[in-house]
Amino acid sequence: MRKFLPWIIGIGLIIIIAITAYLVIDIKNSALRFNQATEKEWGNVQTSYQRRNDLIGNLVNTVKGAADFEKSTLTAVIEARAKATSITIDPKNISAAQLAQFNQAQSGVSSSLSKLLVSVERYPELKANQNFLKLQDELASTENQILTARTRFNEAIQEYNGYILSIPNSWFLSNYKEKAYFQAVTGADKPVEVKF
Repeated sequence: MRKFLPWIIGIGLIIIIAITAYLVIDIKNSALRFNQATEKEWGNVQTSYQRRNDLIGNLVNTVKGAADFEKSTLTAVIEARAKATSITIDPKNISAAQLAQFNQAQSGVSSSLSKLLVSVERYPELKANQNFLKLQDELASTENQILTARTRFNEAIQEYNGYILSIPNSWFLSNYKEKAYFQAVTGADKPVEVKF
């Protein structure tokens, strides 16, 4: 029995090393999958915002063509849209500051867009325009898509952060950093006041 003891210990060590290597590889591969999921969901958020930005261009052109409209309101919408599309975020290194900057720019679009839609109420011929009504519906639908995309992004971030920060995963994933959640803009908790 003693002459087999070194062999048993050697085989035992090989098995322990193999299991440990397998677990480390599995932990790293799972972290990669969670990271990819967060990047995919961020892409979905950006796609939803891009859809809104594309629709805003059509909405502005429809409003321009159908009414002698207040130039300052249209200019504000166009400028907010340009600012929002100029901000990009690297999904590999999402930080709270980047998300806040992105969110602030998108908030400017929302604010300008709501002013545009409120101002449009003064133009009965525009409200009856089928193209305008369809664009309004598309914008409402897009806002819902944006909400859904942001929610799914935060869910993916929660899974990712939970995975990389838990023990023993955090021991092997030191190069994976915690990612920031998408936050509401300051003042979003207050009701929007619409005046006609």
